[in-house]
Amino acid sequence: MANINLDKLVTEGRNPNTLNIDSVSTIEMVRMINEEDKKVALAVEKELENIAKAIDEISKAFEKGGRLIYVGAGTSGRLGILDASECPPTFGVDESMVQGIIAGGTEAIFRAKEGAEDNKELCVNDLKGIDFSRNDVLVGIAASGRTPYVIGGLEYAKKLGSVTIGVTCNPDSEISKIADISIAPVVGPEVITGSTRLKAGTAQKMVLNMLTTGSMIKIGKVYTNLMVDVKTSNEKLIERAKRIVTQATGVTKEEAEKILNETNYNVKLSIFMIMSGLKREEAAKILYENKGFISKALKAINK
Repeated sequence: MANINLDKLVTEGRNPNTLNIDSVSTIEMVRMINEEDKKVALAVEKELENIAKAIDEISKAFEKGGRLIYVGAGTSGRLGILDASECPPTFGVDESMVQGIIAGGTEAIFRAKEGAEDNKELCVNDLKGIDFSRNDVLVGIAASGRTPYVIGGLEYAKKLGSVTIGVTCNPDSEISKIADISIAPVVGPEVITGSTRLKAGTAQKMVLNMLTTGSMIKIGKVYTNLMVDVKTSNEKLIERAKRIVTQATGVTKEEAEKILNETNYNVKLSIFMIMSGLKREEAAKILYENKGFISKALKAINK
């Protein structure tokens, strides 16, 4: 295995602001951490144009039936899985539409699996295992920007002709050079040297939040700022569905509940029925013709 020069990685640098973090009071300790965390959003801000480009590519893939696949090792892999797992209940999409793959498989979510991240071929096999194709988008996540597992996946996706996106915290990294779109918020050295679950992990989470939220907005999963495709899989979400319908339309909770029962708790359809005055079948047809965008469907009937 080639020697890795950690000295060249920003994420492995020693932070001069926290050299005495082990000898200060608890309140001083958390202030140090908080001061460093304040830098994360500003670092992400510098990458907004690249994040927007990535969202446009992901939403195009979704419209053609493609998927968004995250790959990563350790913290980066877990963050991908976390973001993917939250899409079905929030946006009502199938579990296969956004997926997270971690080096070492399911066990690595809970327990570090040393060595898995150093295997390029392992990621290729994992992608073949889900029938990854050129219609899908691959997002490689690695704070260092040099994880072999992620590089192997990105190289394989590029050979297939897929759109590739790199999310790293080191500028000019190998992953940034391979990916079609590089998102690299530079958050600087960590509070604890090399512990990239801290600022780097926070930055990655912020970026992934934007990628899925932005792409879901662009395919009609949000009306104004309401999650109108929410799945009502528990009591809290049933109450949220009623609240969303009342917020979107101004009807009472009782009226919202009545329409929701009629539509099998399809929030989007319920809102459109109330706002359009149409019966269920006709409303569903017009929504379908307008690809699930409530605003476009309303314009279509008001022409």
